[in-house]
Amino acid sequence: MTRARGDGEIGKLVAVEGIDGSGKSTQVHLLEQWLRHGDVRVFKTEWNSSEIVKEITSKGKKKGRLTPTTFSLLHATDFADRYERNILPLLHAGYWVLADRYVYTAYARDSVRGCHQRWIRSLYSFARKPDIVFYFQVPVDVAVDRILSGRPKLKYYEAGMDLNLSNDIYESYRIFQSRIIRRYDSMVKSDGLVVIDGSLPIESQQQIVREKVSALMPDAVAARVRGSPGIESRAS
Repeated sequence: MTRARGDGEIGKLVAVEGIDGSGKSTQVHLLEQWLRHGDVRVFKTEWNSSEIVKEITSKGKKKGRLTPTTFSLLHATDFADRYERNILPLLHAGYWVLADRYVYTAYARDSVRGCHQRWIRSLYSFARKPDIVFYFQVPVDVAVDRILSGRPKLKYYEAGMDLNLSNDIYESYRIFQSRIIRRYDSMVKSDGLVVIDGSLPIESQQQIVREKVSALMPDAVAARVRGSPGIESRAS
């Protein structure tokens, strides 16, 4: 967290969404650094990162024993813990909270796994709607190429192998993630997602993100952050 400046800003919630390999984590990292350089109070939270739930979820994934409902409930528990401990208190304190995945991840993934959409949304009905949600849209083949360039193989649940879509993990990934893309696409209009072409150069994507985020700021704060350093670093 950065030190509070006392500018009286109202806390804002910015979420980034997209399939694995969409580049969203790189973009939210760059946004975080930009805001910090502008001396904005900022906190980043990531999906499935609650210390209370993370270990249990990891063990379940390793053993391949998570049913779609169990998978969904574990992530909802993780989210609820982070929401109560970090997200909501910091928003009330005037921080900008950046969420690397928010409730829309559950809406997309869990429904593809067979959970009822109405049930999923009821699980997260307590969550505040973000001030803006960026959806980084990329073709499946681009996403898988990016993932494999950074590590040797796909993960079991990441590829949807628990759904018996294909015996080939790469084909299973393509089928599973393609279905998730369709879910995200269906939410663009209904949930107001801001689509970013994830195949654009990193710098171009970040420029769009910064322009959209600046529009949410009071004029004095926007002027300060616009004077921050340019796009210099990239996340993995």
